[in-house]
Amino acid sequence: MSTRIVVVGGGTAGARLAQRLPVTLLGEEPHAPYNRVLLADVLAGRYAPEVIALPGTREPARLGVRAVRIDRAARTVECADGSLVGYDRLVLATGSNPVLPPLRGLRGPAGTEPPEGVHAFRTLDDCLALRDRVRPGTRAVVIGGGLLGVSAARALAALGAEVVLTQQGERLMERQLDASASELLREHVEALGVEVHTECRVSGLRQRDGRVTAVELADGFVLDARVVVLACGVRPRVALAREAGLAVATGIVVDDELRTSDPYVHAIGDCAEHAGRVYGLAGPALEQADAVAEILTAEAEAAARSGRPTPGTETAARSGRPTPGTETAGAGLARATAGAEHAFAPATAYTGTRALTRLTLGGAAPLDLAAFGETTALPGDDVVQLTDATRRAYRKVVVRGDRLVGGVLLGDLAAVGTLARAWEGDEALPDEAPLLHLLTHDGGSS
Repeated sequence: MSTRIVVVGGGTAGARLAQRLPVTLLGEEPHAPYNRVLLADVLAGRYAPEVIALPGTREPARLGVRAVRIDRAARTVECADGSLVGYDRLVLATGSNPVLPPLRGLRGPAGTEPPEGVHAFRTLDDCLALRDRVRPGTRAVVIGGGLLGVSAARALAALGAEVVLTQQGERLMERQLDASASELLREHVEALGVEVHTECRVSGLRQRDGRVTAVELADGFVLDARVVVLACGVRPRVALAREAGLAVATGIVVDDELRTSDPYVHAIGDCAEHAGRVYGLAGPALEQADAVAEILTAEAEAAARSGRPTPGTETAARSGRPTPGTETAGAGLARATAGAEHAFAPATAYTGTRALTRLTLGGAAPLDLAAFGETTALPGDDVVQLTDATRRAYRKVVVRGDRLVGGVLLGDLAAVGTLARAWEGDEALPDEAPLLHLLTHDGGSS
């Protein structure tokens, strides 16, 4: 493939594309691409950092390189080290940043960095810094009771820390779990030695000599802390795209070919917003990377069959006409996009991803959980629910009409594969099978 493809971002999405195609990968982190899903296991000491490395890329990645500016007219990416990287196709896989809550005392004495002992939990460096700081008996407070916060609390407890998990909402992992499943999760987390506070709003941090000493709650209660982990969610990294004049809403807006408002620029992974949705999960990031790989491959093959260069590979100097995208706003961009409709080879559309959440919590009796779709029923929905208190197992599915629309399983995931396939396929359930069969060990497939 002679097209120059540049990928900005060495996370799950960017690394997957670089495994599929020969690209120039610009990774801001100094580490080789790694599986972010397994960071909690590195923190807990279960895996060494090198174990979570992703498969190698087809071309050597440029690591520790931060992209600071995109010149769409010249089709170059400027890096913080002053280098310029030219592209025919640019793929933004810039990921997301941790959300920093508006807490009093979050900034250190200089007014910029948080006080010592306050950590996000997003990167391998975050993970390694936490692991170096935590010792048995260290008092740690995790702010945020979602998937990330629960994972961090579990890992810190495995290191012997005295952990308090605070959640502003009514229950843990409220985006994925219903009330019953969340209560079982809470019982398991507390059995690990973690103190859980729900409906608990953190208002500020206390510090002394630049080090965090305590967490203040809105009700006036104070939690002693030498380590504070911020697990308050993530936000798409869109600054590079916005400054380049690309359309941005919550994420970088893309169409069904994952193209941005500039037809020569794609966006995938946590930074991309498709059909009004930002996924923020590994599964959709991988699917989007695969989709872009197929689209770019189809374009190159179509150009080879026609004997024409891949659209965009002719420079203005060679073709004698302006490079598409030199008019960076208004009608200029519209004309570039309109021309692209004819120049680019048709490709299979990306229609979205049905993402399933899975988590394994360690301990003397490990707990597996999986959740997908809508776990809270609407009026008129059918609900099938099984609870086995002795085995600490809980299974529930939600059926709307003749479609499976969601489910949650804790402790016993034997049926999750069949259930997930039925949900992802969005096919009508068989009339002759009772709904209870959905929760048998084969998901009702027999």
